[in-house]
Amino acid sequence: MRPLAYLLFSLLGAIQAPAQGKLRELLTGRPPEGFTERTWTVDGVKRTALIRVPADPKAPAPVVFCWHGHGGNSAQAVRGWAFDKADPTSILIYPQGLPTVSPLVDKEGRYSGWQSAVGDGGDRDIKLFDTILADLKKERSVDERRIYSMGHSNGAAFSYILWQARPDVLAAVGSVAGSLTIKARDLKPLPVIHVAGENDPLVKFAWQQATFAAVRRFNGCTDEGKPYAKEGVLEATLFTSSKGTPLVTAIHHGGHEYPKGSSELIARFFKENPRK
Repeated sequence: MRPLAYLLFSLLGAIQAPAQGKLRELLTGRPPEGFTERTWTVDGVKRTALIRVPADPKAPAPVVFCWHGHGGNSAQAVRGWAFDKADPTSILIYPQGLPTVSPLVDKEGRYSGWQSAVGDGGDRDIKLFDTILADLKKERSVDERRIYSMGHSNGAAFSYILWQARPDVLAAVGSVAGSLTIKARDLKPLPVIHVAGENDPLVKFAWQQATFAAVRRFNGCTDEGKPYAKEGVLEATLFTSSKGTPLVTAIHHGGHEYPKGSSELIARFFKENPRK
């Protein structure tokens, strides 16, 4: 064992139990507690995801795909978002991205991320979504009316891409610090919850406001919203829909982070919006 790792392990006894678990995971490379790592081969490329499956294998379970931001990884998203605490009953899937070009932050494509449009990269990440979901359905009972996609930043944008690519599979979409990069007229109406920071330096708040307006128009939502919830630092507003596809916008005063309260709001919204 390397000296630094040995020193850290020797200090575990002086650390409280939850912190011990996190430190041990970091040192050993083990998945976060309650999750297992799964592997698939998609078009000859090894792909992985961290998965949390509820205890009852027979009850039909909702499925939530959780896509990390550009340069992030699945384990960081599990720990940082704590979506498993907000939603203890769904199958949670945190896929791991591949090196991907990002015009905003990674023009050389050194860091992990997701395809930026339908058709990019041979649809490698849409195929990953399909492969994981197909395998899951072979192994256990899945609630077909409750399959969701959410993510942060690049992962949020990819959830919008899945909306375009798999509108008859998904029940609703969640976005944190993302934006709609395709024309709303190319989409089938679907419930959406979108978390945005007023001072986001990367995905400008004006871009996200344009996303709100496009989704409202296409989903047949009211122009005026009504209070939905307060959670953490978030003030959430509900725009009801004549098509049964509401929009919730959750605004905070910060920047590009995944703010406190996001997971609780998204989990609630998903629970309220099964596929019609």
